[in-house]
Amino acid sequence: MTKQELRKLYLQKRKELSEAEYLALNHRLTEVFFSSIDLSFIKVLHTFIPVVEKREPDTWLIIDRIRREFPHIRLSIPRVNTKTDQLENFYFEGLHQLKKNSWGILEPEQGIPTPPEKIDIVLVPLLAFDKSGNRVGYGKGYYDRFLATCTQARSVGVSLFSEPVIIEGLHEADKPLDHVLTPQGIVTFD
Repeated sequence: MTKQELRKLYLQKRKELSEAEYLALNHRLTEVFFSSIDLSFIKVLHTFIPVVEKREPDTWLIIDRIRREFPHIRLSIPRVNTKTDQLENFYFEGLHQLKKNSWGILEPEQGIPTPPEKIDIVLVPLLAFDKSGNRVGYGKGYYDRFLATCTQARSVGVSLFSEPVIIEGLHEADKPLDHVLTPQGIVTFD
């Protein structure tokens, strides 16, 4: 299937999840994250802020637990710069820092910028992925461009669904992921 077809299919699959299914998948995703990823050497973790109304994986569960149990880890969150078409990243200070953008996504209004070379892990939103670590996102290319600047970081896609798909029409600018986190476990790519 093409990226556009997969995007439509997986947005619908997420929409069809019941509240109980959505909550259970997110709790399992969080359990897998903390049991599978060694955080002892991580200094900076970049994560997207979920749009839970659109049934995105709820990274708030990961964010809250990291803030409570791993105070040595600094969190970094993105903001879309519509003038440059790039993600800008800021250290997460708290909810007071966030404001909804025109797409309904919470973003930092201000803060201390996070240099890409300081980031150890990037949690990447996605809708579907293939057996090589390619992903179907929302089609704007923000994370592909951002990952190209994070040469030291491990990229971890976050998905509520664990089955890989076949993606037609991959582009040179598409950045394959190192791992995908699913409720069933972590998938690692070469």
